Amino acid sequence: MTGGEISLYGALALGALYGAGFCYRGKGPAGLVVKTGSTALLALWAYLAGGPALLVAALALSSLGDLFLALEGEHWLKPGMAAFFLAHVAYVVLFWELASEERTLPVLAAQVVLVFGGAFFVRWLSPYLGVMRVPVFAYAAVILVMGAAALRLHTAYWLVTLGAVMFIASDAILSLQLFRKPADEPAGIAPSLAVWFLYFGGQALIAWGMLGAAL
Repeated sequence: MTGGEISLYGALALGALYGAGFCYRGKGPAGLVVKTGSTALLALWAYLAGGPALLVAALALSSLGDLFLALEGEHWLKPGMAAFFLAHVAYVVLFWELASEERTLPVLAAQVVLVFGGAFFVRWLSPYLGVMRVPVFAYAAVILVMGAAALRLHTAYWLVTLGAVMFIASDAILSLQLFRKPADEPAGIAPSLAVWFLYFGGQALIAWGMLGAAL
């Protein structure tokens, strides 16, 4: 078994473990290691498989974001968002380089729905953001650009496009948990599972689709 295969299987095992036993519970050192390790191993797999540097960078920055968000205290939210912001910038550049030369009407329509739907969602959420208003607006802008870029990828990268959409869906659910749920109300199991598996599954599909199409 190669180092790349070990990294991939390790990432999938840790991702499943975090979803099964940690994502809906309180923060702790064990969950932090499992969560951060799952995406770090995806980055290692992409590197060992000879994936694009921007893919490796995006996954590594996402792992850093996972680390910050797994730490106790609300003051880690902004560093976590900053790490994911940079990860999305890397994805935008990568997807832009691989964009299909032809922009069809269905693709354009999907981009319009995504961007305007996302903008409406953030506008609806804005009264609940408080001091996080500007960071959330900036983050929403970059992730919507990332999604629009993914929608324009060649059909050979359809797994990447699906993964990007799953990533956006995960963040939408997470934003409701962070800003609309009462602070004294525990996170529900179903939303927590949805956030994690959409996020981790999306990242895994982006990596898998990018590496598979590049072979």
